[in-house]
Amino acid sequence: MKFSKKLVPHIFLILFTNQIFFNIPKAQSAEKIKIIYNIFSRTVTIDSLKNLAENGDSSKSLRKILNATGSTDTEIQSVLNKNFEIPITIASKLVYSEIGNVFLTRLSSILHTPKTNDKRTGMLALRSSLIKGLYTGNGKINLVSFFESYPTKTVILNVNALSKVMNKVESISELLEFFTSKPLEKIKKS
Repeated sequence: MKFSKKLVPHIFLILFTNQIFFNIPKAQSAEKIKIIYNIFSRTVTIDSLKNLAENGDSSKSLRKILNATGSTDTEIQSVLNKNFEIPITIASKLVYSEIGNVFLTRLSSILHTPKTNDKRTGMLALRSSLIKGLYTGNGKINLVSFFESYPTKTVILNVNALSKVMNKVESISELLEFFTSKPLEKIKKS
């Protein structure tokens, strides 16, 4: 069997079109969290947070940031591992409701995509992360799976915006309790 020179362009064309039409890129997920405070910033990898959540071990860069919080490792580990169980249908109703849109828009000033000033883009990314995280967790989500489901490689955490919200709320646990107990009971009944 002889290899014809006329077949080379045809084979090249087949391989090229195959790459274009059948090489569908995978959806991105977050790899880093960039923490911004005034003019300073630090970057933490999602893997280091996952390692802390699962094993209690933290990298040097994560250790420096955690020391600034004033919380113990076990407290941070319990926050990272706290699972929220929400059926996907209820979560979808919530994040597509008017109240959900307002909540996600406000939250998008704290957590958002890089290089965006558009709150709508941040809101859509948060919605996507929540739904994808619940889907991969079979109706359960925690902070690590939330960040792993974020649709860009880097998540921006704006500490200034977070501190403004925290001034209005006594503690994160109070905030989590408020948003996970009472409003969901009303939505579950409808």
